[in-house]
Amino acid sequence: MWLKRISILNYKNLEQVELAFSRKLNCIIGKNGMGKTNLMDAVYYLSFCKSATNPIDSQNILHERDFFVIQGFYETDNGEPEEVYCGLKRRQKKQFKRNKKEYSRLSDHIGLIPLVMVSPADSWLISGGSEERRRFMDVVISQFDREYLDALIRYNKALQQRNALLKAEMEPEEELMALWEEAMASTGEIVFRKRKDFVDEFIPVFQSYYAYISQGREQVSLMYESHAAQGNLLQLLKESRQRDRILGYSTKGIHKDDLIMELGDFPMKREGSQGQNKTYLIALKLAQFDFLKRTGNRTVPIVLLDDIFDKLDASRVEQIVKLVAGDNFGQIFITDTNREHLDKILSGVGEDYKLFEVEDGCVSEREKEAEA
Repeated sequence: MWLKRISILNYKNLEQVELAFSRKLNCIIGKNGMGKTNLMDAVYYLSFCKSATNPIDSQNILHERDFFVIQGFYETDNGEPEEVYCGLKRRQKKQFKRNKKEYSRLSDHIGLIPLVMVSPADSWLISGGSEERRRFMDVVISQFDREYLDALIRYNKALQQRNALLKAEMEPEEELMALWEEAMASTGEIVFRKRKDFVDEFIPVFQSYYAYISQGREQVSLMYESHAAQGNLLQLLKESRQRDRILGYSTKGIHKDDLIMELGDFPMKREGSQGQNKTYLIALKLAQFDFLKRTGNRTVPIVLLDDIFDKLDASRVEQIVKLVAGDNFGQIFITDTNREHLDKILSGVGEDYKLFEVEDGCVSEREKEAEA
């Protein structure tokens, strides 16, 4: 699947944008704050029904406008056209359509257009709380496993209900509490099993990417931690009920899962330099690409690389450039303020690229001849 054209109205600082893309490489240059990341985010939105940077939809409408529209015109690996439409008016429900037919559930769209994004915001994967790392697992697995996404949605609903009972002034009914605990346990076991299988398969791929980019200079590890690994989840919930009642929330369950990230034998958060952290994050996302490419509907994911070269030394940049310019990837979007990085990549991909410049929310295509 690749994005042939995009049409954007009033999305963030992009008032009106109409662009046709290259099937291979699309380079977006411009100074900071001009709208490069917003253009990437519009492409992301068409895959995930939401922004990568701001979950509050109404705040993504251009100031003093009443709506935004993003339309993507794709072509599948078999040459079939796919059209995706998203429109939002202030104080109204979001409309999301595939080939002019509206979705009854937005979750049904997830996985149609696999996508991997690498951006500066990924630093939260290392420095942020465990919810950031759970979200990373959820984004990958839900793109190819419908059962996982359904189980996760049902688990979160049951968790909300249990927490509401725990907060209530009156002592909750035993039957009602047991009902929600059983729902959490049954769906939680599915989520746990699928997360564990994913991480077990993911680790060697991730480590090989890290070793390639760092040229084997350091060892990294990734471990999955879950209450569900300690034993029967239903039993854990029952045993923690009294303590949870005092605290007013659920302390056990797969909503507390985490990924332990280490450099050598020490936490990445504490020991890693900025360059090592960046390498770790890029290796995670490239492994995510590899994983999605081999699973699900076996569609090659679109890759968004937003400002990825910052804080990396020359040798690491060179290794990433070699990867990106290779044949393993499908369609790539890449932003940078530094033309040198992009020129190195362009020299390795031949003629199949397009170059765009963003200035104050206006996007224009640059002629290749002018770049010689």
